[in-house]
This record gives sequence, C-alpha cells and structure tokens, in this order.
Amino acid sequence: MSAAVQVPVLGPAAPRGLCTDCGVSRMQDAKACGRACQFIQPDYAALETQVHGRARDPARPDELHFGPFRQMLRARLAEPRPGAQWTGITTRLAEKLLEAGAVDAVLTMAPDPEDKWRPVPVMVTKPEGMAQCRGMRMGYAPLLALLEPARAAGHKRLAIIGIPCQVHALRVLEAELGLERLYVIGTPCSDNTTTENFHQFLALLDADPDSITYLEFRADYQVQLRFADGRVREIPFLKLPISQLPPDFFPLTCRTCVDYTNVLADITVGYMGGQGEQWLLVRNDRGAELLTLLGNEVVTSAPGSAGKRAGAVRGFLANTERAAGGLPLRRMPDFLRGIVGWLMPRIGPRGLEFARARVEMKAVESVLHLRRALPARVKNMVPPHLWALVAPYGLKPRDDERR
Repeated sequence: MSAAVQVPVLGPAAPRGLCTDCGVSRMQDAKACGRACQFIQPDYAALETQVHGRARDPARPDELHFGPFRQMLRARLAEPRPGAQWTGITTRLAEKLLEAGAVDAVLTMAPDPEDKWRPVPVMVTKPEGMAQCRGMRMGYAPLLALLEPARAAGHKRLAIIGIPCQVHALRVLEAELGLERLYVIGTPCSDNTTTENFHQFLALLDADPDSITYLEFRADYQVQLRFADGRVREIPFLKLPISQLPPDFFPLTCRTCVDYTNVLADITVGYMGGQGEQWLLVRNDRGAELLTLLGNEVVTSAPGSAGKRAGAVRGFLANTERAAGGLPLRRMPDFLRGIVGWLMPRIGPRGLEFARARVEMKAVESVLHLRRALPARVKNMVPPHLWALVAPYGLKPRDDERR
C-alpha cells in the first residue's frame, strides 16, 4: 500500500450469531452490536426518516422496492477508469471529495496484497490512493472498526463506501461518532461469501482460476470474466455451476438480508437498473452534492424498463421453497439452457424491471429462509415494507410474525 492508503491494525471480532463482521464488534464498545446490527431488530422507517427526512412513500413509483430517492439515473463516466468494476463512479466520487478537501479520509476496501479477491479495510487520505481501491472484492471485512483509528488520527470529516449491513450499523451509531461531516456512498449487495468459498467458485468457472482478474454479474443475465492475458469470457446465468456449490456457500445472513439497494446511503451506485451502465439512486441533499461533484465527467440518462418480472419471481420462489425444505433444486435440462439463456436478455425483465425482480427475489428468500432456520426472528427482522413486496406471491405474515 502507498502512503496515501493506511491499513490500521484492528482488534479481534467478538463471537456473534448472524454476523457479517461489519466491524462494530471489534470496537471498544462491542455491545453496540445489539443496537446497530441489521440482523436483530431493524427499523428502516425510523432510520430512513433520520437520514433522508422521510421514510419510503409507497405512492411514489419504485420507493417500495428501492427506498427513498430523489433522482434515479443510468450513468457512466465519460472516461472509464482502468481497473474499475464498471466505469469507476464510486471511487471517482471519493477522489473528488478528497481533491476538494471536503473530507479528511475515506474508509473503504482495497485488495489484500496476498490475495486480490480478499477485501482489506483501509483509510485513504489522498486522492491518488483511491486508484488502489477499484474493483470488486469478495469476503467479509470489518470496515466500521476503522472509525476508531480515524477518530484517533483527528479525522472528523469522513466518507465511507460500504455495503448495506455496514451502512445500517453506521447510521445507528452516527450521532455518537462526533463527526463534523459524513458522506455515505453505498453499493448494493445481495450475496456475499467468504473469500475461500469464492476461490472454490472461481475454480468451477475456469481451469485456470488464478488468471481471472475480474468477475461481474450483469443485468443481461451473463457473468463476465476477464483474464490476465486480456481474454474476456461471458457465461449465461443458467450455465453457472450453482448446484455444485455447498449448501452453506452463501451464509444465512446474506440469504436473509432485507436491504439489497443500500437504502440508508446518501447515494447508491450499482448496476441492476443500468442496462449495461451504472445505476444511481440519489437519496438526499448530500447525495445530490456528491453527484454534482462529478460535473461533466459523468454521462447520465433516464433508466429504461422492459419485460415482466412476476413469472421469474414465482419460479425463484418455487426453487427457494424446495431449497429451504432441503429438497434439490429443479435443474433445467441441458438442451433448454442455451435456448432460455438466449431468450432471457430479450424477453425477461430488463432495466428497472430487472431491479424490481431482484429486490422481490431477495425479499422472498429472506422470508422463506428465516421461517426455516430462525422462525422466532421473522417478527423482528422482516420490516413491514418487505411484506408488501412478497404479498403478490402469496407470502403473508402469520399471526406470530407481525410486529
């Protein structure tokens, strides 16, 4: 790492049940997990009001699915950054904050020097340090534990790039941090796993997994791989070796996460509704300020939407019910996979309809897996807006699941 990127030494994680090691348990007040954790008793309506000035409004199109937002855009940098996962909007936002002196430091992830796929929490204090943080990592990393070394270094104006479980805990604790300014750049997150598990997945995708430098699940139903020698390979979702993964490949936390779109960030930067570009949800004044920083560097347009999601979500529900009940997943005959793989990008849900489908699938998955594994937690972990998302598919709260 360069001098612009610091890697503070962190304490050990406290043992927890449902936990993605956001970093709170490594802080001095490890008991703050009980208040901050997304997987105990989240109150999204209250936190959305705290952060955005209001909770999601079901009467506003798409807020039930994506959370409060002021503006939703397709976007790309006019000059994509080398090594970026898409075009580099997320890291460029952080660079601009550092260039403008708006923040003292950015807390984010960089690759482990020993393993490019393993995330390491870092504190970046100079704009040039953000180039080391481009790209996707897979695994758990205690980002919020950096809040204490940042405070010890005298940094009171911070930007944090985080996934939903990290951002939820951050927002609960925000008022106690003594910060003068905080910018939260959120990325959507659906399914995380350990770095070791991810290496197993890469080994199923290619005979030379160490040569893979980039992996992205795209909204055109393809996974794109890039290789060290410049090759690019695309694999249809239907041909992924999902059935060969162990049952616990994705932990219960990720299978019961109720915040796919990072609703508590100031701005969410993802891909689901981007149709080949990035997808921005500007959620509040600070998010608008962040987008303004990019100026003419960013090219934006209105998101599109096509296809119908209901059939895809019902099929996902049926398969998840089987998996949650310990039955094998229904496997499509090989001769059909190529045909359906060709059809899905053309007639399946696309753009915002694809994003709505993924959010509903995650909602369905959360309810079914909680009912199977931790039925007593359904009441506290499933927020009211989630029941509205799954109601069209016949999932309704039982008497003992109502708050």
